[in-house]
Parts: sequence; C-alpha cells; structure tokens
Amino acid sequence: MKTADFDYILPPELIAQTPVEPRDHSRLMVLDRAVQSIAHRHFFNIVDYLKPGDVLVFNDSRVVPARFYGQKDTGARVRFCFFSA
Repeated sequence: MKTADFDYILPPELIAQTPVEPRDHSRLMVLDRAVQSIAHRHFFNIVDYLKPGDVLVFNDSRVVPARFYGQKDTGARVRFCFFSA
C-alpha cells in the first residue's frame, strides 16, 4: 500500500474555516454496510443510530497553528505539525 493510494482532490473552498453554529448542525455521513448505502444527515441525528451498549467517544482535540520545517542528514526535507488536546 502506498500513501498515494489515499490522495484525492479537495478544493480549498470545501474546507471549513470555522465551526458551524449551532455545533450539532454539523454534517454527519452515515454508512450502512448492510445495504451498502450512504446517507447525509446532521450530527443531532446521531441518536437515531445509537443502540444500547454502543460507545460514543468524544474527541475535543484542537489543532495548534504550529508548523516547523527541517532537513534530515540525508538532505530530505521534513515538515512537523503539532496538535494539542
């Protein structure tokens, strides 16, 4: 497997710059593997898909606007991006 297998075109205008308000109106893509379908909902609909015993994990990490560039001994250029929780 190559990282190029995961490349795709994502136009900059489709990248959210600020969170939607109210937050629970963010988009939710629902994949139904049983019938191989995709549905587009809102996050407030997530309760329609949870069953007793399911676990919902909340990730409240945020991206820190920090990016560093460097160079390896081999001459290869590297970029470091840091995230904060």
